[in-house]
Amino acid sequence: MIERIYILENVDPVIFYGVNNAHMQLIKTLFPKLRIVARGNVMKVIGDEEESEMFLKKIREVEKHCEEYNSLSEEIILDIIKGKAPAVVKQENLIIHGMNGKAIVARTENQQALVKSFEENDLVFAIGPAGSGKTFVAIALAVRALKNKEVKKIILSRPAVEAGEKLGFLPGEMKDKLDPYLQPLYDALLDMIPGVKLKEYMENNVIQIAPLAYMRGRTLSDAVIILDEAQNTTTHQIKMFLTRLGMNAKMIVTGDVTQIDLPPSATSGLIQAMNILKAVKGIGKITFNKKDIVRHKLVQRIVEAYDKFDAKKKAERNTQNAERKD
Repeated sequence: MIERIYILENVDPVIFYGVNNAHMQLIKTLFPKLRIVARGNVMKVIGDEEESEMFLKKIREVEKHCEEYNSLSEEIILDIIKGKAPAVVKQENLIIHGMNGKAIVARTENQQALVKSFEENDLVFAIGPAGSGKTFVAIALAVRALKNKEVKKIILSRPAVEAGEKLGFLPGEMKDKLDPYLQPLYDALLDMIPGVKLKEYMENNVIQIAPLAYMRGRTLSDAVIILDEAQNTTTHQIKMFLTRLGMNAKMIVTGDVTQIDLPPSATSGLIQAMNILKAVKGIGKITFNKKDIVRHKLVQRIVEAYDKFDAKKKAERNTQNAERKD
């Protein structure tokens, strides 16, 4: 009789063990000769050495499936332990599997282009209207790279324009101060990473919150770095951000140039950067449009209505200016 320890490293124990430990109970019935005790992410196995080795081999396979698909079922467990290949439906343009096994896919041509550009370039600009999925796809790509161990961390940044990047007057620690501005990024992460695992990543700085005001002087290596709402960066801020790129790192910069919240006298760093860098090799640019909007169907109509309103106002101003000249 020997005792072996197995530690679940890459999955949420709640998903792995199942509701009311149903998955664990099934596993125990499939290995009746072993005594199996599970607590937290630690499993203790007592029994015959050969039987224990077979158990550990199969549990690694079950964990690997659970990690990849973010879900587990009794049917999958039975297939793996009995040596059958689990029946998995292949998804076209799949990026990763999110919570409960939901397939996160590149749904539009421009989303697919962003995936390809990310694979081919170390810096990608993803520009387009609200709801086009640019930020969601960017985060999915970052999570995929982390899961595949292509990078060691994910760094998220978003300019806190309303606070002028001076967050000291807000209560709490840095994370507390930034949460209102970074909540959309957290929401996306929670669609892809189990809550327990996300908390662990945050505590261990595998996923970091890095406001622009605190980025100066850092070199960001072995990471996917995402700058969201980049249209609200100043010219100095975005230059500083882009020059943080280190070895084995990739950047995705997202923004909507129609929603600039900077003072009228300030130039958007995103617009200037794209103009300056347009001929630089190794930089990709994907421009999303209204056809890419994947939120509620009303969002696309709202965007179109505002575009018409803006075009009408612009035409009126041009007419007024022409009349003044006459």
